[in-house]
Amino acid sequence: MSNLITFYDIPSTAPGNAWSPNTCKTRYSLNFKGIPYKTEWVEYPDIEAVCRKLGIVTAYKKEDGTPLYTLPAIYDPSTGTALADSILIAEYLDEKYPETPKLFPPGTRSLQQAALQAFASTLDPLWQFVLPATNGILNPRSEEYFRRTRESQYGKKLEDIPPVGKKKDEECAKVKAAFETVDGWLQKGKGPGESYFMGSTVCFTDLVIASYILWVRKIFGEASPEWQEVTAWSDGRWAKFMKGLEKYEKVV
Repeated sequence: MSNLITFYDIPSTAPGNAWSPNTCKTRYSLNFKGIPYKTEWVEYPDIEAVCRKLGIVTAYKKEDGTPLYTLPAIYDPSTGTALADSILIAEYLDEKYPETPKLFPPGTRSLQQAALQAFASTLDPLWQFVLPATNGILNPRSEEYFRRTRESQYGKKLEDIPPVGKKKDEECAKVKAAFETVDGWLQKGKGPGESYFMGSTVCFTDLVIASYILWVRKIFGEASPEWQEVTAWSDGRWAKFMKGLEKYEKVV
């Protein structure tokens, strides 16, 4: 029996398969720590059954009060541990594999939590643009599930979510401003060779930021005007940022 951690991810038609900002947080974490693992691909409609089979306990609820199961998830045969949620997984990996690089260096857990919450709220303007594009890279079974659940959530067709005309320009400017805000945070620790949340040291917050930028690249494509625009923002900050973390993108 393999002692590799099994990492559960959501497939797509995008190059390299991996795309989800949530699951990529864990893929980045595993690669950053150098922990051997294997990927099991799970379509959206199958996530609940897989999580239940693993015995994962979720704190999330659907609108009707029933459990909401999400990915990423892992199963570690060396400890018999199965869990979901990227932050919980990151904390587990730091605890159980202390000899590997730290996602949460000592004394940074609360600071990173605050940074992650701020980052999540800052990116609110992005969602209206990425949801329809995300639907376009999913396999048929996941595409149907994603469309049905998101259209129910927003009360409109996915194609009607993105703004148009002058409103689109205004909302695009908000997305750019959001990334510039994050760039401002990173500049606070600016120094020779320092590009990350903790200066020259990569931590979990950096991997979360990278996961969302990777999402944009995957759903629109590297040759797209959208991606070219993002890489030009903040004096090319995000192209350099992603280049520095590129080695942790590998899919196994």
